[in-house]
Amino acid sequence: MSIQHLQHIINGTQTSGGSGRMFDIYNPATGQVSRQIEGASASDTAQAIAIANDKFAEWSKVPPSKRAHIMFAYRQLIIDHTDELAELISQEHGKTLADAKGEVGRGLEIVEYCTAINNHLKSDFSADVSNGIDSHNLRQPIGVCAGIVPFNFPAMVPMWMYPVAISCGNTFILKLSEKVPSCGLRLTELMHEAGLPAGVLNTIVGDKEAVDEILSNDAVKAISFVGSTPVGEYIYQEGSKHNKRVQALCGAKNHMIVMPDADLELSVDAVIGAAYGSAGERCMAISVVVAVGDETADKLIASLSPKVKSLKIGAYNEPDVEMGPVISKQSQENILSYIDAGVSEGATLAVDGRVASNEHDGFFVGGCLFDNVTADMSIYTDEIFGPVLCVVRVATYDAALKLVNDHEYGNGTAIFTRDGDTARHFTSHVQVGMVGVNIPIPVPVAMHSFGGWKRSLFGGSSIHGMEGVRFYTQLKTVTSRWPSGIRKGAEFHFSSGKDV
Repeated sequence: MSIQHLQHIINGTQTSGGSGRMFDIYNPATGQVSRQIEGASASDTAQAIAIANDKFAEWSKVPPSKRAHIMFAYRQLIIDHTDELAELISQEHGKTLADAKGEVGRGLEIVEYCTAINNHLKSDFSADVSNGIDSHNLRQPIGVCAGIVPFNFPAMVPMWMYPVAISCGNTFILKLSEKVPSCGLRLTELMHEAGLPAGVLNTIVGDKEAVDEILSNDAVKAISFVGSTPVGEYIYQEGSKHNKRVQALCGAKNHMIVMPDADLELSVDAVIGAAYGSAGERCMAISVVVAVGDETADKLIASLSPKVKSLKIGAYNEPDVEMGPVISKQSQENILSYIDAGVSEGATLAVDGRVASNEHDGFFVGGCLFDNVTADMSIYTDEIFGPVLCVVRVATYDAALKLVNDHEYGNGTAIFTRDGDTARHFTSHVQVGMVGVNIPIPVPVAMHSFGGWKRSLFGGSSIHGMEGVRFYTQLKTVTSRWPSGIRKGAEFHFSSGKDV
């Protein structure tokens, strides 16, 4: 099979990389290289930034209504090409086609949000804050923005970033993961087809060399990142050191509390999809079930075990597949090492998915289910990013809440219960950014914003929704008075609304 060679898109033109490092792009279901791309060098990245910087003055003056028209056209192109985009995602990531189409759909919601950018950029006006004086706010673009995105959502996460930034009048550098670049590159082509001028969106594929140029280049004003906590913390620290705005959405260990009164069937169905969908490679995946009471835990294990064992594993283009491979050989080996560690640390491996790694070509790990997990075990403390679910047993709701709040990550969480008082207490007191009540993966829709707490977020700014608009704009407040209202004589104090 011939290997396809990909290129970056800079100033609307396909461009070869110059780093001298060739990235192999695998089909994780077969373990075979399907595509290659030479990584972007620091020089390539600097060129893309310079072009974006040159284009900013012109693009920032384009009326928001015109930017919205482009987003309307882009929306239709994404709808028309959903099957193609999903196929590219599945070929390089391994997730099922249904999951890939769902990802494209969630990204599309952000584009649809951006079609109303006129409304989102509206600001406040106050007449007569003092005698003859008015005050109003403006939200203006900040310049060149950059996005550094992970492998696990090749369409959705990029669309959390550049449509919002571009709609607000900024230009953008999109740095794709070298593991799954094809969908992001195709989305960039469609953006130009929708009418976006060349150079407003520049898309590169690279590693730390490209990232470090983004972090240090003076022309870049804001950086969005989604990925692991160690990398996110580095990007936040380095970007902040160079006086850039940074939003870094990072790691997770998402707990789902199951109360004794919860609907068992609903809880089990929810956690199966939330834990094993996309082979657990989601920052919002449920990786810990906190069962309140031994009876609750016993029922969950008894009901979960046969469902986990029966998960159909295979390539995205095989019929009725429920779970695909993980992204790489390295990820597969890392996940298997965590499973081995869990067994050696004393957890009960109720369902062992390790055998699947030997039964299939490619980078497969079967669904694993651990019982009797404790908070000092590595399978509990660490983000495994694979199809491994841990069940922790606690005696009370208070103990469950404390367990969630004591963890260093605070990305997403859920509670399953029929009791409104318990749910209300949980949503008020849990120290996590996104909370679900009888919903296992509480990813906010486009008009709301996505972001965690604690070591799941650096920079303090959530992504997309109005938080995204605020991140990609700077606030200007204008206070004005016209000659007919000017009072004679000098003033040596701050005026206020009480002045007449």
